[in-house]
Amino acid sequence: MAKKSIKVRAKAKNDVITVKALITHIMETGLRKDKKTGKVIPAHFIQSVDCEHNGKAAMNAEWGPAISKNPYLSFKVAGKSGDTIKLTWTDNKGNSDSLEAKAK
Repeated sequence: MAKKSIKVRAKAKNDVITVKALITHIMETGLRKDKKTGKVIPAHFIQSVDCEHNGKAAMNAEWGPAISKNPYLSFKVAGKSGDTIKLTWTDNKGNSDSLEAKAK
């Protein structure tokens, strides 16, 4: 498979895991025009971001075309060091990626 599009850092402190993620994605709104051809560039953006903590749903974000290119996401969940965090995104063209990380 190609290079992962997600970078995740999960740090546990005082029974709280802080999850920080950087997602590499074009996030095209569908409103811009190609400068050379003048044609509208089709929309291509992340619609859903899901997080699982030890296999159970912990967070869901529904996004639209207004989110910037290569979005950064940060949130907290209750947990401890060694817990598993899984982050998954799906875009409007059916593409998706996921990554699992252990909280440190």
